Amino acid sequence: MVPKKIFFTKGVGVHKDQLQSFKLALRAAGIAKCNLVNVSSIFPPGCELISKEEGKSLLKPGQITYCVLARNVTDEPNRLVASAIGVAIPADGNSYGYISAHHSFGQIKEVAGEYAEDLAASMLASTLGIAFDPNEAWNARQKKYRMSGRIVGSHNTTQTARGDKNGKWTTVIAAAVFIAEDIEEQKPEQERY
Repeated sequence: MVPKKIFFTKGVGVHKDQLQSFKLALRAAGIAKCNLVNVSSIFPPGCELISKEEGKSLLKPGQITYCVLARNVTDEPNRLVASAIGVAIPADGNSYGYISAHHSFGQIKEVAGEYAEDLAASMLASTLGIAFDPNEAWNARQKKYRMSGRIVGSHNTTQTARGDKNGKWTTVIAAAVFIAEDIEEQKPEQERY
């Protein structure tokens, strides 16, 4: 099974119970009704990037749903937590890209997002044989991508939050959610005995 579509989402949940705060973050992201299976980091060749709204409309309650999930949690008042998904997509639609998951404490949204994006771009650049220095300025790296003609782009989806002031659990998530063709729709009808 190779996913045909992908969407990115994020959410925050706050509750006195840690598990419930996670569930609320999933609900805010629109993926709480699915049975999530965390997978690693490959952006499939030819996979179509769709909007969060379109992706959510394709999900069914109880569906086994594959995703790359970044998750972070705290019960410390005002502690900054971040979860980020970065993606780097090759220009050649027949090649695969990379997705990264990053979670951190104390990083603002822009820093956590760029770090996740750097991780994905670094993995793709090494696969394509492109020199990549994460210590260079962001604009210099983007210029290298464009000049190489082999990486079409990168972006991130990042969620940050400060820990609840009263010490409730605060969970942040970011996810790349895969949509595959329904296996049941692909099977020819079988004779029933």
